[in-house]
Amino acid sequence: MDSKPNVNPEVKLNARQKEAMESSEGRVRVVAGAGSGKTRVLAHRYAFLVNELGISPGNILCLTFTNKAAQEMKHRIARMVDRGSVNDFICTIHSFCVKFLRNEIYRIGYPKNFTVIDEEDAKILAKQAMEEFGIDRRKLTTERFLTKVAALKGYNIDAYIQKHLLPAASPECPDELVRYMRLQLKHYALDYDDLIYFTIYILNHFEDARKYWTDKLNYIMVDEVQDCSGDDWKLLNLLSSHHGNLFVVGDPDQAIYEWRGGNPKIFVNFKAHTDVILNENYRSTPDILEIANSIIANNQNRVPKELYTLRLNERRAVYRHSRSEKEEAEFIAETILQGLKEGDNARDFAILYRSSFLSRQIEQQLLRNKIPYSVWGGVRFFERKEIKDVLSYLRLIASDTDDIAFTRIINLPARKFGKTSLGRLREEAESRGLPLMTTLREVINSPTFNRKSLRDFILLIDTARELALRVPVSELTDNVLINSGLADCYRMDEREDRLENIAELINSMKEFELQQDDDADRALDAYLQEIALYTNADTEADKDKVRMMTIHQSKGLEFPTVFITGLTEGIFPNHRSIRERRKDGEEEERRLMYVAVTRARSMLYLCESEGYQNDNGALKYPSRFISEIPEVLLTIEGNPDPSLFEGTRNLVNLLNAELGEGDNAPMPPGTEVEHKVFGRGIIQSFDPAAQSYRVRFGSAERNLVPRVLTKV
Repeated sequence: MDSKPNVNPEVKLNARQKEAMESSEGRVRVVAGAGSGKTRVLAHRYAFLVNELGISPGNILCLTFTNKAAQEMKHRIARMVDRGSVNDFICTIHSFCVKFLRNEIYRIGYPKNFTVIDEEDAKILAKQAMEEFGIDRRKLTTERFLTKVAALKGYNIDAYIQKHLLPAASPECPDELVRYMRLQLKHYALDYDDLIYFTIYILNHFEDARKYWTDKLNYIMVDEVQDCSGDDWKLLNLLSSHHGNLFVVGDPDQAIYEWRGGNPKIFVNFKAHTDVILNENYRSTPDILEIANSIIANNQNRVPKELYTLRLNERRAVYRHSRSEKEEAEFIAETILQGLKEGDNARDFAILYRSSFLSRQIEQQLLRNKIPYSVWGGVRFFERKEIKDVLSYLRLIASDTDDIAFTRIINLPARKFGKTSLGRLREEAESRGLPLMTTLREVINSPTFNRKSLRDFILLIDTARELALRVPVSELTDNVLINSGLADCYRMDEREDRLENIAELINSMKEFELQQDDDADRALDAYLQEIALYTNADTEADKDKVRMMTIHQSKGLEFPTVFITGLTEGIFPNHRSIRERRKDGEEEERRLMYVAVTRARSMLYLCESEGYQNDNGALKYPSRFISEIPEVLLTIEGNPDPSLFEGTRNLVNLLNAELGEGDNAPMPPGTEVEHKVFGRGIIQSFDPAAQSYRVRFGSAERNLVPRVLTKV
């Protein structure tokens, strides 16, 4: 007799997990808290459908958020069902659309051997379309053009398909979309948005295709559904329209991709025949879960639940306040060093941050202490493109002999000096036995190289070299960024992270300057020598490393010890996000904090520091998220002054007032206030960016933060 594969070969399900597994019919919503075993439930439900109910795997569609998650799901399911039962319908939603369109796209005039293009390919097509339109890329970047195209697709894709892909005439379609899509058709290319849109269009407009696929897919299971977009949900509802069996798993409290189209509100409002909440956590200690629960309880757009665990507490979480970013980084490095001495592995530690520019100080301290680390899913600070660009300018300013720096920046920004021109210059340099920069100076009057852009480049380097003898490195760098056009180049790219990283690089220069004598003529050389210690750091592969990553990259991972760094109001939560998306932005920032906290298994460190923010020079105050945690759950280190939290409250109130969402609007000009040192004064103006008042005291005016002023 054939033995039936075991649905549950490894682990026993708890009561709610079992309820979810056995809920086979209708619309089922599983709200799965962090660390509650949702992947286990999905795999066991798939096996339950196959082994217990006799459903053919060819009639089950199981969708995951990433390809990595799909592979893990296949691996788990393969241990519970006959290996021949694991099919290609365990995949991401985009992978499913590719399979669907290989069969059905002929209906709208595309060949089945179409190509799926990524973001870089899309940028190439966008540049072509913009050239055909005569669009000046200095006024409209390719990123903005693609954003516009994506928005137009959302509203006009049906009109485009009907008018330009099908023979029948139909509605008008915006020219920008037509031009871009024609280029796509020329290359038989589809981007990720098209995969969803074309699939929805075919299901909506071709009844035989819809009947075939909705008959075939009896059971649909979807993981991480809180990050699905409105169009993803349209597709899911279409595919499940015949049998009505739609099983969705997710956690609105972990929805962190709303900024790129995810819509957790659809999951929150999902009308289900069966609702299951998984809130037993198998990962973290009770105190860590209490911290997470206390923070996320401040959100409104959620399904109420409280995580709990049967684990015991080990050590109380630490809130560490530092006097500077350097001290904060030193604390993290010293804590890890102590753990390594006590027998912990480097891979047991993770350092999480809201934005990648925050990694610089910590990386330097880890390197100084010879602690192995890797930047997970990213690039080490001093290896990032924009940092290497700026440092290459400085290296060439320091010495004409740096051919590597010259090669990197001679056409950055573009000076119409491509590979062919560089090759000719190399030949000249080799024949003369000179560096490239020196050779360029000698041949600048020859017909081949006599160009204004190259003369301007030489003048830029020479002027900066003379300036380097008189000013600090940070001031020199500001000058080079402006006069070279690099600053404008990065602004046009609309890469806020690059601008933040450059601001952090300049911050490192200012720190360096504070430690140096006033010997300005050697400052540049000294700084470059200092930085070489970090840019030439050992990068040999070693799996036992401290993991550094943004919180977005940490989703789905867990670590014994987690440091959440940069917990400064304005940085985390990110005020730009709140200004752009108001309450939705604030709630997504809080969900991001919830994700960060729930990555920790046994020990959690919450870290912030005093000082000034890089982007606007405003004083730093602790994140509001720290104030949302009951003090009894924390060991507080570093003696934070209570006035700092008053500053946080003022900052939050001012931001709310700016957005029209708070009761505490800024005091208007003319208001009389009192300062304990300067006495009585009159408010002249308020600066929302710096969160400060301009106050006149007699004949003098001062910029002051709200917390030091009392209304008379």
